[in-house]
Amino acid sequence: MKVFKNLKPFLLALSILTLTGCNSKKIEPYQDTSLSFEERATDLVSRMTLQEKVNMLRYDCPGVERLGVPAHNFWNECLHGVARSGKATVFPQAIGMAAMWDSEEMFGIADAISDEARAKHHEYASRGKRGIYQGLTYWTPNINIFRDPRWGRGMETYGEDPYLTAELAVPFIKGLQGDDAKYLKLVATAKHFAVHSGPESTRHSFDVWPNDYDLEETYLPHFKRTVQDAHVYSVMCAYQSFRGAPCCGNKFLESMLREKWGFKGYIVSDCWAIRDFYEEKAHHVVATPEEAAAMAVKAGTDLNCGDTYVHLVSAVEQGLITEAEIDVSVHRVLLALFKLGMMDNDKDVKYAQIPYDVVESKEHQALSLDAARKSMVLLKNENNLLPFSKDVKKVAVIGPNADDLEVLLGNYNGYPTKPKTPLTGLREKLPNAEVIYAQGCALAEKLPYFEAIPSEYLFTDASKSQKGLKAEYFSNIKWEGKAAHTQVDPNIDFIWWTTAPFKDMKYDQFSVRWTGVLVPPTSGEYALGGEGFSGFNLYLNDSLVTKWKDVHHPRKVYELMKLEGGKAYNVRLEYVQDNTEYAIMRLLWGTPKPNLKQEAIDLAKSSDLIVLCMGLSPLLEGEEMPVKVEGFSGGDRLDIKLPSTQTDLIREIHKLGKPTVLVFLNGSALAFNWEAENMPAIIEAWYPGQEGGTALADIIFGDYNPAGRLPLTFYKDIKQIPAFSDYDMTGKTYRYFKGAPLYEFGYGLSYSTFEYTVKNAPETIKSGDNITISVDVKNTGKMDGDEVVQLYVSLPDSKLKTPIRALQGFKRIHLKAGETKTVEFTVTPKQMAGRDKENLAQVSNGKVLLSVGGKQPDSKAISSKQVVQKEVQVTGNTFYIKD
Repeated sequence: MKVFKNLKPFLLALSILTLTGCNSKKIEPYQDTSLSFEERATDLVSRMTLQEKVNMLRYDCPGVERLGVPAHNFWNECLHGVARSGKATVFPQAIGMAAMWDSEEMFGIADAISDEARAKHHEYASRGKRGIYQGLTYWTPNINIFRDPRWGRGMETYGEDPYLTAELAVPFIKGLQGDDAKYLKLVATAKHFAVHSGPESTRHSFDVWPNDYDLEETYLPHFKRTVQDAHVYSVMCAYQSFRGAPCCGNKFLESMLREKWGFKGYIVSDCWAIRDFYEEKAHHVVATPEEAAAMAVKAGTDLNCGDTYVHLVSAVEQGLITEAEIDVSVHRVLLALFKLGMMDNDKDVKYAQIPYDVVESKEHQALSLDAARKSMVLLKNENNLLPFSKDVKKVAVIGPNADDLEVLLGNYNGYPTKPKTPLTGLREKLPNAEVIYAQGCALAEKLPYFEAIPSEYLFTDASKSQKGLKAEYFSNIKWEGKAAHTQVDPNIDFIWWTTAPFKDMKYDQFSVRWTGVLVPPTSGEYALGGEGFSGFNLYLNDSLVTKWKDVHHPRKVYELMKLEGGKAYNVRLEYVQDNTEYAIMRLLWGTPKPNLKQEAIDLAKSSDLIVLCMGLSPLLEGEEMPVKVEGFSGGDRLDIKLPSTQTDLIREIHKLGKPTVLVFLNGSALAFNWEAENMPAIIEAWYPGQEGGTALADIIFGDYNPAGRLPLTFYKDIKQIPAFSDYDMTGKTYRYFKGAPLYEFGYGLSYSTFEYTVKNAPETIKSGDNITISVDVKNTGKMDGDEVVQLYVSLPDSKLKTPIRALQGFKRIHLKAGETKTVEFTVTPKQMAGRDKENLAQVSNGKVLLSVGGKQPDSKAISSKQVVQKEVQVTGNTFYIKD
């Protein structure tokens, strides 16, 4: 009895200890969700070794397993859909989205994209995948000003105007980052800071010295708004130097972001930009990678896309930087992981609950179609030729861009499962008509038009007794050992996505070797190559023809060579799939086609109407590209004229006098003066995304009333503007260009007409007050449709430095035929200010001219009531505005 009495206090104490968590794991402050993210990040930094801290500043962060910090690759892209990560909904390229002039749609698109990004990330994480393009930190949007049409990356931007850019970027960033009070949906990144827009060939060494006026009025205001209005959590610094120091090592730029604008996030370098600090052919401002890494971190660049920050440990040992200075950047980067919920349980993060079936869902496909329709710009419609009647028997679809997947997708793109090219869209639109395709011409001289090599020209051996190539499929990525499967493949035109070729193989870890002979049908110059992801080697007669290996995207690579018709060439193709989500291998060629033009003309002659699909291609314009085509250099353009291969065909088709619509698919402004004067109907379709073909058919045949507007000026000739390398804005963009453009910024037609009247506006205001103006807009046409109402402000009598006019408001509205709606704008003092000799922004006494309409003002638009103007007199003392 005594024994049990003595045990009682012990058992009671044991039960109390158990209830109070004596046996549970201790919760450290960084794990305590009741603390703020800032407190948790501070605690976590204090527990890390120097090497662990340095690892946190790598884009391919390995994490810190002992502290529960997961691996995370910061390199992810979603310019117009989740990119380079397999299946995703693809919206129009950024320049096309800008042509919608629709801020609400931008938010909706970004919300859909971030849904897909979250769903894909959590699916990857559930399988232990945390590699590149599988994370939650996205390097989007590109908001640089498209100041010169020669820039190959201009297609990634929202055009030439800082106000339009900001009005589109802010909702896009908000859509990406979400509206949760605690967690971020994604981290968005405004790039490239600052004053960056080519040329691509000199971006690693060029030093830009913009004047103060251009800096404040063109290059910075939209970045400022993404920081202050959208609260973007990441900014990417640019490759080039800014006023003597590389942007990623520029303390002036960091001070502007953090001290002047209040930026709270982290700065990430453009990829391998910090390597440029010490490389001889680049900026070469320091001698070693240690110095470069220290310089960048001290200038506020927290995260390194590249491999230079691995030298930070050595930099500390050399006394170039202190560990405390590194801690600042580590804290900022860790804070992002906390804000994304990556350090908390998924069940506590609402965004972690988004199901995978949102990826390319029917709703997102419908949104992509809506965006594609809204993005297309009707440039000309002589005698109301469009829309065409669907009661047509035979349609000729002609041109190298009529049935090309790449011109739908642009660059920095994802991969849709059912893309609609113009040819596909037109065939679906006209099921009872004969819709026939002819290539007609090459996009540009020496640029091949590729197709998968047909099985009729491939044989298993020189006997040519069996068509196709011998295929060996390996369950490893090095073609090692005995093949898991062997067979004969008729030709090589595979897109496996995330399904392995055989059930007993992993979809992301296999290799294939194809062997046999290739027998060309005729003698001539061929382009022989392939398109494979993640890599391939192509051999002809045991000599390497071309190869490709990349973790980012597949690309068509090829070599031009002369082949003899009927001759058997030994061919070997080795493919490897190494951890990508879009397994693809295509054996391609471009064949001699001497009769392309005549074939197109013959088809056109026998058709009732013609759709010509011309323009450019991501094979010609883009980021730092090895382009080998006349008129193009490194991704940029040397001229803005349409290549002669296309103009020759267009003129021949025009001679036939058939009802013809000319469609351009491209990412930048073109000069097509003859076509603008002579072709009866012209549509600018950009790189329109996965539903581009359907959208185009809807417009051409009247199921959608176009209302897109140009987000940049189309010049008549490159001679109209200053040199590409000149960053002075004088003479560039609609705000400072005094010549006559081919098509102006903000231009676009409709199948309807719209009439404007001023409803309410003041005659005078006091300096420092707002101006509120309202207008009535009436659809005077017979078709329902959208109108893009644009407000421009100019100071015609001011002695201050001002643009010719500046966009300061726009709204896209829908009007039924005969309907009138009232649209109101408020113009703030900053929006009617000029700058004095000291570059101070001010509102002074004098006239403010407001122009409201469907385009920029001119005498014809004003007389037809397509634009209305109102003069407002400003009185009182000069009102200064703080930048």
